[in-house]
Amino acid sequence: MTTIEVTGHRQREAWADKVLPPVEEVRPGLWSVPVPMGANPLRYVLIYVLALPDGIALIDTGWPSEESWQALVDGIRATGHDITDVRHVSITHLHPDHFGLVPRLLEHVDPVLVMHRNDARHLRHRDDAEIERQIEESRIELEALGAPDVIDNGFRHIARLPSGRVMDVELDHDQPLDLPGWNVRALWTPGHTAGHLCFVDEHAGVIFTGDHLLPRISPNVSTNAFQSQNPLAEYLVSLAHTERLPDLEALPSHEYRFRGLADRVSNLLDHHEERLGEIATAVAENPQSTAWEITRSVTWSRPFEQLSEDLARMAMRETHAHLVVLEERGVLTPSQGTPVRWSVSGPTPPLEASSTPIPTTCDRS
Repeated sequence: MTTIEVTGHRQREAWADKVLPPVEEVRPGLWSVPVPMGANPLRYVLIYVLALPDGIALIDTGWPSEESWQALVDGIRATGHDITDVRHVSITHLHPDHFGLVPRLLEHVDPVLVMHRNDARHLRHRDDAEIERQIEESRIELEALGAPDVIDNGFRHIARLPSGRVMDVELDHDQPLDLPGWNVRALWTPGHTAGHLCFVDEHAGVIFTGDHLLPRISPNVSTNAFQSQNPLAEYLVSLAHTERLPDLEALPSHEYRFRGLADRVSNLLDHHEERLGEIATAVAENPQSTAWEITRSVTWSRPFEQLSEDLARMAMRETHAHLVVLEERGVLTPSQGTPVRWSVSGPTPPLEASSTPIPTTCDRS
């Protein structure tokens, strides 16, 4: 197991103490601003503020709540700016802790809004009919995975823009953000979402990793209505591409700053191969299992029964993402009908359980 170098020491201390870290100036004109997430086990998301000649740019906005909004306003004020100074907002991905405060922000200012096109497309026609369609699609998916009726689809924070507003820029891979005084470009890293972006500024020596690379946990990579057909395969490819970057300081959306991109990528690749082996072995030992049954049979860093309903659903969808990869590799075969049941169709990968498993966003603490 290789290790990383922690650079956000005050952030790590705050994480260990389960308190909010301070606003910090990471580089001249670049600040990290923690925004709380209520009862979510991740506790806070790190928003990044970049100084511009005529105001500021944000990377992500925070969770959609009054507490989060006030923390964002106060955090920006601590940098010497005001919420009305926001001129540009880049979103790493379409999850509520990253996009959630955009509608509230638009009540005060009209910045340029930027997101990868694969996530932005979900905002183009998100009316009530489309949301109902997605909810029904998610319900059918949960039935196919074998989830009990008590597991709901998790549609509580539906991302929307105000009527008539659209994303101003839908980014592609390696496209510059055009921020005066910076050299930030977008790095498309699908997996956690189909349009997840990291942002790289090699001149400043930093990479904003969003949820793609975190220092301690593995991001949730799930099958769902907003994803591609094989999100884990995309994530593994994204990791390999990230490994080739220079050793920039990683500015993640959660936990704390770190160095050692290649080592972190290596750890995550090993983690997922071990997980694939464990899941394949679980199916070999219990043929005709559903995704829900397999999820309950594999190891987590805490007993599965202690996971909340939301985390249990995320765990099941993450397990299913691994099952899809194993099907693609010819190791497992799904049945027809509902629920889908899995059987071994090829050699089971060797299971090499790690002595220090990487927690995921389904079983974090």
